[in-house]
Amino acid sequence: MPIAFPEILSLRSEGTELSWTERDVMLYALGLGYGSDPLDAGELPFVYENGLRVMPTMAAALALTAGGLIFQAGINYLLVVHGEQRLTVHRPLPSEARIQADARIVGAYDKGPGKGAIILTETVLRPAEAGAEPYCTLLSSTFARGDGGFGGPAEGAPAPHAVPADRAPDAVVDLPVRPEAALIYRLSGDRNPLHADPAIAAAAGYPRPILHGLCTYGMCARAVLRAFGDNDPTRLKAHDARFSAPVFPGETLSVAMWRDGGTVSFEARVAERGVVVARNGRTVLA
Repeated sequence: MPIAFPEILSLRSEGTELSWTERDVMLYALGLGYGSDPLDAGELPFVYENGLRVMPTMAAALALTAGGLIFQAGINYLLVVHGEQRLTVHRPLPSEARIQADARIVGAYDKGPGKGAIILTETVLRPAEAGAEPYCTLLSSTFARGDGGFGGPAEGAPAPHAVPADRAPDAVVDLPVRPEAALIYRLSGDRNPLHADPAIAAAAGYPRPILHGLCTYGMCARAVLRAFGDNDPTRLKAHDARFSAPVFPGETLSVAMWRDGGTVSFEARVAERGVVVARNGRTVLA
């Protein structure tokens, strides 16, 4: 069934209940590779309940389960990829909470027949009590490869952040992706078998299961906090990235960063293959 426009823009879900505990916080951090060096005093608090620190990018994993609007959008879900993820932090996530999520489709852009469509979903995570300041706002871009030509606007999607091209990066952080990384990360909510089952991965054209894009996204935030944020997650106020290629568990994620005041631009590639896997990255630090 083709995308119905502008009806798709009326899709929304309000008050989806979400919750997490300290265990979930630590499990998410383990999925990003925290704890690989048990003597690293800067990263230990992300996986240790004594002074536990919460990665703000965990919000993206939580939002993935809120509303399920993309399943109602009339797209061919077998031909979709996660195109871009943006996060704006209003206040830090607590180590334990019960909250609500409000999600809505805020954009649908037609690239043309055979060229696909871009669907934008906004999700706000907030406390259950009325009037309380939300924790964060997320904007997720889905590239629906098989759904172009539905008659929507071709232009208007958010412009990508420009990474400096006129100078060398100010820092580069290499993060090993553990062989079991996808199997750990999927326990934070995304159980797509593409990330676990070799047969499913092969059917999708991959030689083996791939890492979740949102895991790559979180690892990029980990690199920025290590290089410029003193490993303090409360300093992260925004984090955006475009996904350009998959990462395979067992590879090395190399994150190049350029700092301009409180804004850190970044680009991530797989060191072993030289393939750029995250582009147009932008992190805002307090």
